[in-house]
This record gives sequence, structure tokens and C-alpha cells, in this order.
Amino acid sequence: MLEDVADLNLSDAYGKVGVPRQLVIKKDPSSIPDAVNSAGLRLPLVAKPLVAKSHELSLAYDQYSLKKLEPPLVLQEFINHGGVLFKVYIVGEAIKVVRRFSLPDVSKPELLKNAGVFRFPRVSCAAATADEADLDPSVAELPPRPLLEKLARELRRRLGLRLFNLDIIREHGSADKYYVIDINYFPGYGKMPEYEHIFTDFLLSLAGSK
Repeated sequence: MLEDVADLNLSDAYGKVGVPRQLVIKKDPSSIPDAVNSAGLRLPLVAKPLVAKSHELSLAYDQYSLKKLEPPLVLQEFINHGGVLFKVYIVGEAIKVVRRFSLPDVSKPELLKNAGVFRFPRVSCAAATADEADLDPSVAELPPRPLLEKLARELRRRLGLRLFNLDIIREHGSADKYYVIDINYFPGYGKMPEYEHIFTDFLLSLAGSK
């Protein structure tokens, strides 16, 4: 599904939306370092299970640690984003955005002194809300509404989905460069603000269209 975002190459006056560079590894962990070098991916890398049987992700800091990962998986470049991600819920035509705390930025000195694989729960599932936190405005500002509406409209068309959500980050130090790092179809909506009213309106619109 992230390939659909990349194919969009969405860019307008409100910003640019892409996906982090990524690589699929289906077997043989010993081949991962060479595959990463050939693809030109930069460390650190987020490793996501290719089969979503586990919510655990990993962050690999160095070349040696790549061999410790367990395929099949997707390797995705980690992009500094101020420790905040935006969870965008899409229900039919409705769009709702909430802030979630995410992994902290990784500086170059930290990258040089850290080694190994750091395992953590899937951020989009486990992260605490950041909506009420006292954050730097450049980090906390929500993605522009027109940009999200255009992205949602295109993905509804390409994916054929009416119920899904996006995890979006803004590159730290950039005002308008966004990345979609995950897409979930028919996700849990229990933590979406006003979900009862939004779902009711969605179901009524479906009934009214028949």
C-alpha cells in the first residue's frame, strides 16, 4: 500500500508527501547487509515484520546488527521527526487527525556510539497521545488539511478502501515534507475522537446511497 503513496508523488503548495526508502527481505538474514548497501539505504533502519503477526518493530543501528534480524521483513529508513507522528483516520469522506508520541530523533553522534538492534512495540499501537502536550509548534502543527484531503481522496481511489488510517511524520527541520510510514485497513477506531458520530454519519450515508 505504501507503493501507492510513492506512485502518487504528491506535491503541491501545502507540502510534499512520500514514503521512506524501503527494502523487502524475504529470507537469508546474512544477505541483508549487502542488500542494504546495494539499495543505498541509510542507517538506522526500522525493521517491520512482513507478515503482521506481531506488532514488534526493531531499529537496527549498524551493519553487523542487520544480520540479527528475522526475515521476512521490510526495512525502512528511519527519518527524524521530532518524536511525534500524526495518526490520520479516514472514514468515508471524514478525516480525523490525532498526535501520538513516537521514537525520538537519532543524532549522528548517537548513531556512531550505538550498536545492535533495539526492539520496541509498534509505535502506532503503543504510543501515548500527544494532543495535550506542550510541544514545539514546528513539531506539533498538524499537516495541512487540504494536503490530507487530497491524499485521502487519491488513496481511496487507488486502494478501493473507505475505512483506513495513515501514520504520517514530518521530517524534523522541514515545514512541509511529510512521509507516510504505515497504512492500516479497517483499523481500530476506539481512540479516534468523536468516532460514534463519524461512524453513524458514515453508515447513514451508505444506507442513503442505496
